[in-house]
Amino acid sequence: MNEALPDVPEVRVVGLPQLTSGFDLVERLDLPMHLKVHGPLEPMGGEQLAKLSEAINLKGRGGAGFPFHKKLRSVAEAAIKRGVRPVVVVNGSEDEPACRKDTVLINRAPHLILDGALLAAEALGARTLVVGVTRESTQRSMEAALAERGLSNGRRSALRARVQRNPVRMVTGAAASLIRSIDGGPAIPPGRKISASQSGVGGAPTLLSNAETFAQLAIAARIGPERYGNTGLYDEPGTVMLTVSGAVARPMVIEVPTGVPLRYVLQLAGAPPVPQGVLTGGYHGKWIDAATVNEAIVSRNSLDAVGGALGAGAILPITQETCPLGESLRVAQWLAEESAGQCGPCYLGLPAAARGLEDILNGGGPAALEALKQVAKNVKRRGACSHPDGSAMFLESTIKAFTDDLAAHVLGNGCGRPVEGVLPLFEGGRTPTGIPGGAEAEESGPSRQKIYVDWTLCRGHGLCADILPEVFELGADGFPTVAQAQVPRYAEAKALRAVRRCPALALRLEEETARDKGPSRNLPVLSQGRGRRALGR
Repeated sequence: MNEALPDVPEVRVVGLPQLTSGFDLVERLDLPMHLKVHGPLEPMGGEQLAKLSEAINLKGRGGAGFPFHKKLRSVAEAAIKRGVRPVVVVNGSEDEPACRKDTVLINRAPHLILDGALLAAEALGARTLVVGVTRESTQRSMEAALAERGLSNGRRSALRARVQRNPVRMVTGAAASLIRSIDGGPAIPPGRKISASQSGVGGAPTLLSNAETFAQLAIAARIGPERYGNTGLYDEPGTVMLTVSGAVARPMVIEVPTGVPLRYVLQLAGAPPVPQGVLTGGYHGKWIDAATVNEAIVSRNSLDAVGGALGAGAILPITQETCPLGESLRVAQWLAEESAGQCGPCYLGLPAAARGLEDILNGGGPAALEALKQVAKNVKRRGACSHPDGSAMFLESTIKAFTDDLAAHVLGNGCGRPVEGVLPLFEGGRTPTGIPGGAEAEESGPSRQKIYVDWTLCRGHGLCADILPEVFELGADGFPTVAQAQVPRYAEAKALRAVRRCPALALRLEEETARDKGPSRNLPVLSQGRGRRALGR
C-alpha cells in the first residue's frame, strides 16, 4: 500500500534550479537567505508586469492554466472602472493527496511566493494580501515569512496581509471557496459562478492565482523575459514543478525545464521501466498508456496532444501487476467523499459514478458500463464548482485508457490482478459531510433535511434554482437536474423559502432520520420534463 506523502518529500531538480535555488543550502530560506540567493527585486508598473507575464507566456500553475496577464489586466480594469482597491490572493490550498509542489514552495521558499504577490499588489495598488493554506506546516511557514517582512493585518498597515487557514478538502482549493472563506463564510463554493477578477474578496476585484504562479513571476521579474526564455520550450518557457508518486521507488517533487521527456522524470523517481499507465495532472487529470509515455514531454501542450494533462503537476505511474480499474475505483470513491454536499451533480452524481465503476468490477456487464458513461456525462458542467467536471474527466479517461481490462471485467471474469493501492490517498478517509472553515460548524455541512421534487407537479418554473443554487441547477429542458438532495445546514432557510415559493407546490422538505443516513442510491436525473426518468442501479 502506498503511504500518504509527507508535506515536504524529497526535492530534485533537472538542470539549473530557479524556484528551488538555495534548497541545497538550507531547509527553509528565511528572508536574509532568500535575498542572498535571489537578490533584491525592484517594483514594476501594472502594464510592465502584464507585458512581462505575456512575454513568458505565464499561465496559472494550479490546474486551469489561465493566462496570468489577462487576469492581471482584467483586475486592473475592473478596479479602475469601479474606483476601488483590488485584493491579491495566493492560493496555497493544495488538497490532493498526490500533490505537494506548492506545499514544498511555501515550506521552503515562502519569500519567493511573497515576492510575486507583493509585486502584483504594488502594481495594482492593492492594500490587502491573503495567502490561503490548508496545512499546519504551510501556515507556520507563511506566517513566519510575513513576520520576517514586518507585514501584518493591522488596520494601520499600508498593506494588510494575513494567512487564511482552511480544512484539507478537495473543494476548499477552488477559487470561489477560498474567497468565500476569506469573507467569513464556509470554505465551499457559493453555488454561483462569479469571476474573482470582477467581484472577489469583499466584492472587490481580486487577483487570485496559485503559489507556484507567483513564484514564477518573481523569477521572471528578476532575470527578465529573455533570460527566462532561455530555459525550456520556446512557446512554454521556464520550469515546472511536478509531484511524482504512485508506483515509484522515491516519491518526490521535482523542478524540470519544459521539454524534458516524461519518461526521464519517471526514471529519476524509480518508476517501472514499462508502466501500465501514468495518471497525469492529478485526480482531476487523465491517464496515458505506456506507449504514449515515450512520446510525451513535460509541457502543457505536449500532454494535451497525447491525451494527458499537466493539470496540478502530479505524475502517477502504476505497475503492470495491479488492476487499473481497481486503483481508479479507490480514487473515484475518494472524489465522491470530497463533495461539499451542496449540489446534486456532485453530491449525488459522484457517488453514483463510483458505484457504477464498482458495478463493472463486480461483473455488472455492458449495462453497468453504459450507466457509468451516462452518469459521468451528466455531472459535467452542472456543479457549483469544477469538482464534478474534473472527477468526470478522470472517470472517462479511465474507461478510455484501459480498454483491455475494461473488456475483461465487463465481458469476462475480471483481469485477475489485485489492487495494490499505489495511488496515494489521505489516511482514514472522510465522509461527504459539509466543510467547516470560516463559519461555525453548526452552520456548515449537510443538515438533517432533504428536499424533494415531485415530478407529477413540477412545471419547470425555475424558481428553485434561483433561490437555492446550492442544491438545484436547471438542465437543458428547464427542469431541475436532481430529484432529491440533502440541504447544507447554512442553506436551510433558503430551502424553506424555495418550498413556500414554488408556484406548482412541487417541492417538499423532510427531516432525515437515522435510518436514512446510509449511502445514497439516487443517481442524477437525466431529463425530467413531465416524466420521472432516472438512471437506476
